Amino acid sequence: MLIAACCFAAFILLGITVHRYGEPSAIWAFDRAIVGHGAIVAWWVTQICRAYVLASLALALAVAAVLWRKWRARIIFSLVMLLLAWRVADFFQHLFARPRRLDWVIYHERSFSYPSSHAAIAVAFFALWAWLLWADAASRSRRAAAALVAALALALCWSRLALGAHYATDVAGGALLGAALLGAGAAVWPGITGEARKERA
Repeated sequence: MLIAACCFAAFILLGITVHRYGEPSAIWAFDRAIVGHGAIVAWWVTQICRAYVLASLALALAVAAVLWRKWRARIIFSLVMLLLAWRVADFFQHLFARPRRLDWVIYHERSFSYPSSHAAIAVAFFALWAWLLWADAASRSRRAAAALVAALALALCWSRLALGAHYATDVAGGALLGAALLGAGAAVWPGITGEARKERA
């Protein structure tokens, strides 16, 4: 719970800072340097966190929870984290009300900017699944799947910068929020992220 509290405090502090002072100049230089690079790939990657894709994924996981009792608790936990990351990020976007960047490419998103809900979901849901798969990795294929999901979480964060949809501080804030939610969830549901490892032992 201490890690969750520290992540949440850092998230709030960063939000207040960028709300008052904007993007730090050194980070803004990085933002401008990365935007537009690999934009087409970034566009397709970023679609993974759209509502219609996440709803389909959630439905598939719900079916899996019914079929595989061993994974039921972990699946339910991951779905709770997904829903929380989405809704809590949306709440704080309206609270901080930071305008979007104007140097966007492909598509101009008009909702508020801080924090990035994609980054929050990348950490609280996709990074969680990377850990669950790795902890339960009884084969090379399971470890490879864990590595791919972890890479996807990173790619989702990168895609928001490449498209000019968010500032780097938005992505960092989203990652901090996702980590805070995940830490709090693991504290409320003790052992959930270590369950797979115990079953292997």
